Parts: sequence; C-alpha cells; structure tokens
Amino acid sequence: MLEQKVILITGANRGIGLTIAQVCTRLGAIVLLAGRNDAQLEIIAEQLGENAIPMAYDIADEEQVKAAFGHIKQHIGRLDGLVNNAGAMQSAPVGMTRIADLRAQLDVNTVATFQHAQLATRLMAKQQSGAIVNLCSIIGEQGSAGQAAYATSKAAVSGMTKAMAKEFAPLGVRINGVAPGFIDTDMTADFTAGQREEILANIGLGRMGNTQDVADLVSFLLSDHASYITGQIIGVDGGMRL
Repeated sequence: MLEQKVILITGANRGIGLTIAQVCTRLGAIVLLAGRNDAQLEIIAEQLGENAIPMAYDIADEEQVKAAFGHIKQHIGRLDGLVNNAGAMQSAPVGMTRIADLRAQLDVNTVATFQHAQLATRLMAKQQSGAIVNLCSIIGEQGSAGQAAYATSKAAVSGMTKAMAKEFAPLGVRINGVAPGFIDTDMTADFTAGQREEILANIGLGRMGNTQDVADLVSFLLSDHASYITGQIIGVDGGMRL
C-alpha cells in the first residue's frame, strides 16, 4: 500500500510513532525514524529492516530541523509522507500552569509541527504529490478540564491542518489530522485506576484504544487509497465524550 514511499515519522522511537513506523515498513515504505536518541533509533531501525533509516535530531530545534530536511533533499531526493507524531503533554489547572510550560508544549506540539510541514511541503510541491498526517487530539477538539495548555497547542494543530490543506491541495499535497482519544501509551500510563474507570465510562466502545488503532488510520491516510481525502480531522476515540 505504501510501496517505496519515503515517509518521515517524528517521535518514532516509542508509542504511536513506533507502531506507525512498524506498519508503514510492513506496507513497503522507506521510513525515516526521527527522534533525539540516536542509539535507540539505531536499534529500532535494525529491528525494522533495511527500509528503516534513523535520523536523530531535536524536532524543537529550528536549525536541527532545517539540517534534517537538507539531508533528506540531498541524500534521498524526495519525501512522499510526513507524520507529525511527536508531542508533549503536561496537565495542570489554568491557575497553576506556568507560562514556561505552555511555551514548552507549544514548541513541541505546534511550532515543530508547523516547521516540519513547512519544509515538507516545499519538497512535496515540487513533486506535485505528497501526504502529511498531523497528530491532533480529542482534547484539542473538545477541551478537557486541567489541560488547557495542551488543548491550546493541539487545537492550533487542527486549525493549521485545515489551513494548510486548502493552501496545498492545488499542488497535489494532502494534509489531514488524526485525533486520538484515550490511547494506551506512556502519556496515559500514570492515570490511576479511578481516573481510568471514569474515562472508560465515557467511551462508547468501552475500552482504551491502542497504538495499532491509530497507526492503521495514519497509514491509510498516507496511501493512495486516501487520494481524495484532505483537510479532515478524524477521531480515533471509540466514541469518547469529554
């Protein structure tokens, strides 16, 4: 489904990003694994096979991101897909949220996503083809008490996705968002049993999601099977109500 497509995935070293990398590799893609831990990425690339290429850099460092895309342009020559997956979440009431913590989440969740999409679309526009999938969040779509800063950063990604989709559709580049709900990852590992029960009571399908649920949708949106889909924010939340 993704045969020989070159796909860059941020935060590919764990959780949703790692599962997306596994699925894309199985579907025939050449996967560029982005993350900060070079040794960890090397191990993952070895596990995934010769079509997985580690790219260690800080996604929130403007100059490192530029250098990474320069490497893609010079040594690979094309980019068919981008998955803006890497993210940061800190929970706190509005009155207890430090502006530094707000900025930190905006840097990773919003600014880094924007810069990656900006540089990716330059390559894709020349090809007249390409697909970008931004990881949004149900919290950015519906809000959640105690997570205003995170919701702000993710709501911005949803708006960015729709605006960029309109701008780049005439150039053959599709841009969509995927908004996970309560997914079993490191981000939700610290939830107490009581918190989990409360959340599950508001999920229509009655269970947590898993990383495969998200990765299957992302890989579809990257593929030519989704060639007439752009500008959408698609929930993967089991019918979750916040």
